[in-house]
Amino acid sequence: MFRRVIMERLIEWKNKENNKPLILRGARQVGKSTLAEELGSHYKVFIRLNLERRRDAVLFEDTDDIQFLIDKIALSQNKEYIPKKTLLFIDEIQELPKCIALLRYFYEDLPDLDVIAAGSLLEFAIGDVPSFPVGRVEQLSVYPMSFAEWLEALREDQALKYFQQTPTPSFAHDRLLELFNTYMIVGGMPEVVSTYVSSGKMISSLQPIYSSIWDTYVRDIEKYGSNNSERAILRHIIAVAPSVRDRITFAGFGKSNYRSREVGEAFRKLDKAGILRLIYPTSSTQLPIQLNYRRKPRVQFLDIGLMNYVAGIQGEMIGVTDLNSLYKGYLTQHAITQELICTQPRIDYLPPFWTRESANANAEVDLLITHKSMVYPVEVKSGAKGRLRSLHEFIKVSDQKVGLRLLANEYSVVSGITADKVEYQLINIPYYDGSKLSGYIEL
Repeated sequence: MFRRVIMERLIEWKNKENNKPLILRGARQVGKSTLAEELGSHYKVFIRLNLERRRDAVLFEDTDDIQFLIDKIALSQNKEYIPKKTLLFIDEIQELPKCIALLRYFYEDLPDLDVIAAGSLLEFAIGDVPSFPVGRVEQLSVYPMSFAEWLEALREDQALKYFQQTPTPSFAHDRLLELFNTYMIVGGMPEVVSTYVSSGKMISSLQPIYSSIWDTYVRDIEKYGSNNSERAILRHIIAVAPSVRDRITFAGFGKSNYRSREVGEAFRKLDKAGILRLIYPTSSTQLPIQLNYRRKPRVQFLDIGLMNYVAGIQGEMIGVTDLNSLYKGYLTQHAITQELICTQPRIDYLPPFWTRESANANAEVDLLITHKSMVYPVEVKSGAKGRLRSLHEFIKVSDQKVGLRLLANEYSVVSGITADKVEYQLINIPYYDGSKLSGYIEL
């Protein structure tokens, strides 16, 4: 069992007065159930239900009386309900939409009971809930392990210590770059990381775990699709998407004959499931950032290790010093985006990218981040002399005079000037520090 940063937020939730039922959101296999069980060790009584099991689901069929219900649940588990010392964990809650609606009554009628719910297909079930308990529940998103969590799981204590410093000391650079490259190969799925550690860090031992997780996602497609045609489109997308290295067009996606509308709907269902996300561009240079849903999006996969396994490129990545040199920096950009998503506490956070499209020229900045109400452009480049034409275009049309560049080099700050003679500061940041951009801006 590895330490997850989100556990600190779960402990805070436990210690709050009058806490609301908590829904843990996230795709399958990211560790939701493990986190709930670990939190349960902090209670005198821990009761776990799994609504995929008929014997647990039937407990909710005959009554909406919450006091009667908790007594019935406790009896079924041969446990005693002790007010303020009991945690009820309802797993796979999407199997019984009625139970999602009941969460509000746990909060209103039985405030001395702590309740956590989780479900891998929860987003689909919410549409079937007659009255979702808005304002009566809290929500937290669970993602694959971040690089910092991964370092701790591997017991790379010294590397973690220096990674937590900003800027990272120069003597730690090569080691952290090497470790982040391995993280990009292995990924952050908890079961994969556990097997990697227990096998003595043998990447070859991970194939059965990747395969098992992937097969679970593929089987879930039967639940996403409303008919055989839609299920076929979903299968096509999930087979092709891991190998995509550019923005996508819905119509004819993956050299198919599928139409834009049906592909878009299938993509949105996979987005709901958390397997992949659609990230749309923006032309905004200041807050509020407004996304342009009419432009081609990018596909952000749940986990880079799983994506690389399905795409069959893990072997190609082994031994490469600068993974930014592969696929025009796409893998590094994907890993950094995953890091930003995993370490951002906001529900459904997705860092956008910036585009300016015109008849004469197009510009595309890899990422935008916000810090203290300012919007900063972020480019992911290979080597010290990568072209920055798009970043310069952003500087030209905005009030921002600071740009960030992620690359395999050590930290530095240099003065830059655009073709239009606009001066700005360029912060060069090692790409393993992609989750710490705000800290570098503060230096």
